[in-house]
Amino acid sequence: MKRRNLTISAFITAICTLMIALGVFMAPSKANADTKTYQIGTDVTFPPFEFANNDNKYVGIDMDLLRAIAKNQDFKVNIKPLGFNGSVQATQSGQIDGMISGMNITPERKGTFDFSKPYYSSGVVMAVAPNSNIKSLNNLKGKTVAVKTGTAGADYANSIQKKYGFKVSTFDDSNNMYQDVMTGNSVACFEDNPVMMYAIKQGTKLKIVTKPANNGYYGFAVKKGQNKELLHKFNVGLDNLKKNGEYQKIVDKYLKANPNAGSSYADNHSFFGILKQNKSFLWNGFVQTLWLTIVSIFFATIFGMIFGLMGVLPSKFLQGVSTTVIYIFRGLPLMVLALFIYTGIPSLTGTKIPAFVAGVATLMFNEGAYIAAFVKGGIQSVDKGQMEAARSLGLPFGKSMRKIILPQGIKIIIPSFVNQFIITLKDTSILSVIGILELTQTGKIIIARNLEGFKVWTAIAIMYLLIITLLTWLSNWGKRRTKI
Repeated sequence: MKRRNLTISAFITAICTLMIALGVFMAPSKANADTKTYQIGTDVTFPPFEFANNDNKYVGIDMDLLRAIAKNQDFKVNIKPLGFNGSVQATQSGQIDGMISGMNITPERKGTFDFSKPYYSSGVVMAVAPNSNIKSLNNLKGKTVAVKTGTAGADYANSIQKKYGFKVSTFDDSNNMYQDVMTGNSVACFEDNPVMMYAIKQGTKLKIVTKPANNGYYGFAVKKGQNKELLHKFNVGLDNLKKNGEYQKIVDKYLKANPNAGSSYADNHSFFGILKQNKSFLWNGFVQTLWLTIVSIFFATIFGMIFGLMGVLPSKFLQGVSTTVIYIFRGLPLMVLALFIYTGIPSLTGTKIPAFVAGVATLMFNEGAYIAAFVKGGIQSVDKGQMEAARSLGLPFGKSMRKIILPQGIKIIIPSFVNQFIITLKDTSILSVIGILELTQTGKIIIARNLEGFKVWTAIAIMYLLIITLLTWLSNWGKRRTKI
């Protein structure tokens, strides 16, 4: 009985140690009190308002305007590439101080956000393939159109959907929306006029067939009732830039004759040209993906071993805890879990969680649950008679597990563990939803600049396949070694 109690105490201690380690790892670093730096979310796949140039610097009307206002008002900004929806949720939860992402000021959004003075006026247009027979909204009956989540184009399309009798397909980024029209899956897309004009100038094979409609105004947004000082600085800085002419220079830089001014955009759109232009950016995304995978699998292994072993202990309570934890975290979709940790928990606690930490925690819980399941299954697959024989010889439960059962169970577990490492590597792509610059998010940013989706995704697919092939060889080697 003492041995069993010691074993249970050891597991409880291990769990506490894991939680303390994560707590230290998740603790946000303190900013320099002397420097006022604001965390600002954006969607860096929305040219000409925000995108990354060939030097991987975020540029565009919104980005240049924000930096000019920050300089004018003597504060700093740290840009978070969270995507439009991610920025909205992060601002609502208090994870970031504000967002600027071509966001239309609407009565509904005013219920959640406080907006700056309008800094740009825009309308929604419909674009179709060059050889399309669609000439107006009246031709859309029974057809499918493409929209981008959370945009004025999506709102406009949904508002007229019943009147014109079309179906709506929703995408998370502009490039996939454009591609859906160019491949013929959708007959048209709805987009903000300057964004659509910029894409066409960059080579997107679409044409605009309607005049701008549903005109609205873009605004800088903060969480309602908070960051009033930041909002005031933005408004004062915007007024100053309009007075001294700098505002108009920024707008003209991206919308006048040369749409590529200031973007370091190159004309080489070949596959190898794209690789050469973006090799450092792709490498950084690759390294971030590997680092995220390694850290996550480390914590997931500890988590999985603890709850997997709890599932085979002679304690109904611990077995129940193990089964419940495995059930919950295997049942939750990875994207839902990521958004809950990154935006849901801060909304409840008021504590900010860095995106990398939220990503690690997401993978730890999800992958750890699967590891727990096959640890539990691997141990249970060892013949029960061996435990009974060991106990009949006088060996205590803990020693029987350590000396007889675990060595056999580990041989069964190793190949599954390597396979889980591969799965974790692939699952990191989902974390682009919270703005982590892994390979998938890196690809989206590059595509926003050159609109060469097929070539960029081909390069990224090859990078994933190379590392997965190496891990598969490792898995096969592990299987051969366990057949000794």
